[in-house]
Amino acid sequence: MSYFIEALKKYAVFSGRARRKEYWMFSLFAGIIAVVLLVIGVVIKFPYLAVIFYLAILLPGVGVSVRRLHDTGRSGWWLFFAIIPIAGPITLLVFTCTDSAPGANAYGPNPKEVGGIPAHA
Repeated sequence: MSYFIEALKKYAVFSGRARRKEYWMFSLFAGIIAVVLLVIGVVIKFPYLAVIFYLAILLPGVGVSVRRLHDTGRSGWWLFFAIIPIAGPITLLVFTCTDSAPGANAYGPNPKEVGGIPAHA
């Protein structure tokens, strides 16, 4: 849950890098919260509760996605590739599953490395 909270704190930060774990934990908790809100919304007869939640986390989601692309050495503009049917989302899925670019890149130091030594976390 700390990765989700951290991404919310950096809701408008589009610079730097985000590890794979940070991106996928944010996605996991966003999905879990959305499902819970959807169930609650159906029970109280207001199914738009999950939609409101997704609108609320749109900017943090874009921010963590851009930082994840930066971590793989790609520009955040690659997010627009999702507009292309089928090939776009699959390509972005592959990019977000790809390991970090080793060492520092144009977007900053590798978040996995601490003082030049890879962290095992």
